Amino acid sequence: MLARLGARLLMSLNVRIAPSRSTIRRIVCTVCSGGLADLSGEVPVGAESVAADGKSARGSRHGQSPAAHLLTAMTSDGQTVAQLRVPGKTNEITCFAALLDPFDLVGTVAAADALHTQRDHAVFLVEVKKAHYAFTVKKNRPALHERLCTLPWERATAKFYDRSQGHGRKETRVIQVLTVDDLDFPHAAQVARITRHRTSLKTGKRTRETVYVITDLTS
Repeated sequence: MLARLGARLLMSLNVRIAPSRSTIRRIVCTVCSGGLADLSGEVPVGAESVAADGKSARGSRHGQSPAAHLLTAMTSDGQTVAQLRVPGKTNEITCFAALLDPFDLVGTVAAADALHTQRDHAVFLVEVKKAHYAFTVKKNRPALHERLCTLPWERATAKFYDRSQGHGRKETRVIQVLTVDDLDFPHAAQVARITRHRTSLKTGKRTRETVYVITDLTS
C-alpha cells in the first residue's frame, strides 16, 4: 500500500516510510475542507441527539494565517456527522444551518452552546428540519438571560442530580426545569437551570456556576 501511495523509500533497508500524522492531517485538510468527516461521516438517522460545537485545529496555524476553525456535528454516541471550516472573515453562527442542512433530523434534538442560541437557528431546526433544539443561554444574550434568571424557580418541582469526575475535577450538577409559554424565543416550551458545583482535585478549590438551557421539547 505504501508503495502504491508513493511513500518515501529508505534505500538502506529497502522499506517504505509512512508519512507522519501531521503530514496526513495537512493533506486531508488541503484536499477536503471538511476533513475526514466528509469522507467517513456518520449519517445521524435514528440518533437521539446531535451536538454542534466549534474548535480551532491544533497545528493548523501557518505564518500569518490563523488557525483553521472547524464547526463539527456529532451524534450522542460520539460519531462525527459532518465538519465545516469556518471562513476567516465570519464565525460559527453563519455556518450552523449549512452544517446540518444535508441531513434528515426529524425528531432529533440538536444541542449547541451559547453562541448558537439564535432565533434563526431555532426556526431552522423546528420549522425546516422538523427537529428539536436545546440551546445554552449565558450572558452573551443579556435580555434573555435576565428573563430566565427571574423565572419562579422556587416553584420548580422537576429536579435532577448528577455527579461525575474527570478533567481533574469532581462535579455535581443540580438541574431544575420549568415549563414556559411566554418566553420571547421561537417555539420555547421549557427552561432548565443547571447549577454546577466543581471541586479541583489538584487544589481543592470549589467553584459554582449557573447556566440555562432552553428547548422546544415539552415535559
